[in-house]
Amino acid sequence: MTLTIIHAAAEGTLIEGTSRGDGSAEALKANGWRWSRALGSWYVPHSRDREPKTAIINRTAEQLTAAGFIVEISIDYARRPAATVEADLLDRRSDRAAALEARAGRRQQDATEEAERAARALRRLPEGGEPIKVGHHSEAGHRRAIARADAAVRRSIDADEAARRAQVHADIAAAANDARYAPIAVANRIEKLRADRAGLRRRLDGSSRTLPGGRVETTTAATGAYAERLEQELATTDDQLTYWQEVRAEQISTGAATNHSKETISVGDQIKYFGNWCTVTRTNTKSVTIVDAYGHRGTVLYTHIREHRASQSGVSS
Repeated sequence: MTLTIIHAAAEGTLIEGTSRGDGSAEALKANGWRWSRALGSWYVPHSRDREPKTAIINRTAEQLTAAGFIVEISIDYARRPAATVEADLLDRRSDRAAALEARAGRRQQDATEEAERAARALRRLPEGGEPIKVGHHSEAGHRRAIARADAAVRRSIDADEAARRAQVHADIAAAANDARYAPIAVANRIEKLRADRAGLRRRLDGSSRTLPGGRVETTTAATGAYAERLEQELATTDDQLTYWQEVRAEQISTGAATNHSKETISVGDQIKYFGNWCTVTRTNTKSVTIVDAYGHRGTVLYTHIREHRASQSGVSS
């Protein structure tokens, strides 16, 4: 039997040719693959729009080959534009949020119906909490009514808990897109992409650093296929950086995000980044040193500042 491991940006890493009970599941599970009913295929989690995880792909292929399968590998290293990736992600998250909201609605309806059944069962019990008359002809029926009421109340409680959990999941999914585009999240993502870009550049061009004790560690410049892969990753990183910088520029222009630096904040100014106002005691290249009303000191990145009050003019921003 021939199996084909395929990686492409839009779909991620999938495997074709498997079937239930063919013996492939053991190797796939051992290497972190998961089954998707929606895709009808095994897939590598978090592989969509990312570099292929060649270590997992090769190890899986080796184990499947040892199990008697013929395994072919097809990898497309091309990456999609950041704008396309983000639009696709937002659509998928919106669809997931809508599905979870609908599920929460069904669970709430179930809970309402179970509560009504429990109320009816309780109403069938003798009024006033009449005790069971042991030995009386009514004993068996009384006990059955109590058992039915107890079971109905338990089902109502379970249904209500299921509805509550479903609503929590729906709320989290609904907030996912907003959280991804929160101004601080965007600023942090830009800084990470800049760091990633610098790391790629060092691997491409070669670098050296002085270790404790004075020994110099040198990394030679990448060559051949490895250099080509790094260039592709660098181009993708540049594209993502441009996209998120444009998002941040839009947030600054609309007032959703602040744009502070050493040029806009001085010692003695007050800033708010979370909770109460704090006083700036020092301005640094990327952050300010602050002290709060309780004497606690710390540093705050310029990109995390939400509000600003100048010490002299009292102008807020």
